Amino acid sequence: MAASAESVTRSATALCSGTTLPYAPAMGHTPEDSALMLRYKDGDVAAFETLYRRHNDPLYRYLLRLCRHRDTAEDIFQDVWGKIVKSRASYRPTAKFTTFLYRVAHNCFIDHVRRNKRHAGNTELDAELHSHPGEQPDTLTERSLAKERLSRALLDLPDEQRDAFLLREEAGLSLDEIAAVTGSNRETAKSRLRYAVNKLRVAIDEQTERP
Repeated sequence: MAASAESVTRSATALCSGTTLPYAPAMGHTPEDSALMLRYKDGDVAAFETLYRRHNDPLYRYLLRLCRHRDTAEDIFQDVWGKIVKSRASYRPTAKFTTFLYRVAHNCFIDHVRRNKRHAGNTELDAELHSHPGEQPDTLTERSLAKERLSRALLDLPDEQRDAFLLREEAGLSLDEIAAVTGSNRETAKSRLRYAVNKLRVAIDEQTERP
């Protein structure tokens, strides 16, 4: 995703006209996402770069596992960050930045599905599978098999349930935040998540029991 990072950063820099405000970060203080977005709104490109580095990996995994097509995920990923860049002038911290970010991502995915009726699940879902340094072969094999089982089970979930599960799993959103992102109420989000988890558990157990 290095090319994506460079492309998004170039867009952010261009919109800020090369101006970076002289913010002095406090010792040992990690700025919150909303504070970084407000700094970016004022022209601090470095603040945007921090936001991007903080969220690009989980956002990409969310989109890949949601739309199940690598090229599509990358296109939507670029679209999402492009919209974040364009929204900087009107940004207001009325909700957590992650809720705002994934609401944009959710809408970009829905827009893609509406534009492309042939949207289908043809992808290699191993883009996020990376071995850890020093990991033993047996451990790596078992971890890969577990992720493969999860990926296969995710394919069979209805879009709304898969979306709710991934918003919790990849984005770490609460039920209220999932409801806000998907435009539903808390009970609906809770129900979708519960059904998703139950179906995934059954599907993974069935796959594990197969000879």
